[in-house]
Amino acid sequence: MRRLSASMQPIRRITANIMTLLCLGILLFSSTSLALAKETSKIAIIDPQAVIEKSKAGSRALATLKEHAQARENVLKADQKELEDLQTELRKLQSTNDKSLKSKQEVFTRKFQDFQKRGQEYQQELGQKQKELVQEYMKKIEAATAVVAQRHGFTLVIDKGSETTLKIVLYAQRGLDITSEVVKEFDKRYK
Repeated sequence: MRRLSASMQPIRRITANIMTLLCLGILLFSSTSLALAKETSKIAIIDPQAVIEKSKAGSRALATLKEHAQARENVLKADQKELEDLQTELRKLQSTNDKSLKSKQEVFTRKFQDFQKRGQEYQQELGQKQKELVQEYMKKIEAATAVVAQRHGFTLVIDKGSETTLKIVLYAQRGLDITSEVVKEFDKRYK
């Protein structure tokens, strides 16, 4: 899961940056109306990553992604074991004058290159799957957030960010975080 979390950091950072720019744009364009409607504006915060992790559908999607990553890792571990065995065999053959040494070295080199290529392909594949998951779930989170925000009369909901991404909200009064309510709405909508 560490590898999964670490590889999701760039996606989280991009999402946080997009949300920051969106929030700044909203604040810039609505600065005059905010001054006029200061008493009627209600702002809430949300942690989209927590919604994905705590919701039933999000948890299932993350588990599926983790299983996919684990399957790929198992293939790479098997390949690595094969390379280690071949390397041990090569060391034994070097002390002898076995004529098959050169061909086995070529096999080792080819398998090692294949191993590296496969590892890169798996990383790219996993990164793409994570990106697609985040995009899909951000749309769903936005829909669930809109329902909760409208229900409570919030005029603006801000992504609070996290320590691994850009922390957008530095301070918020207790009760402004609607993440748990969005998780409930998300679970109701996306079973």
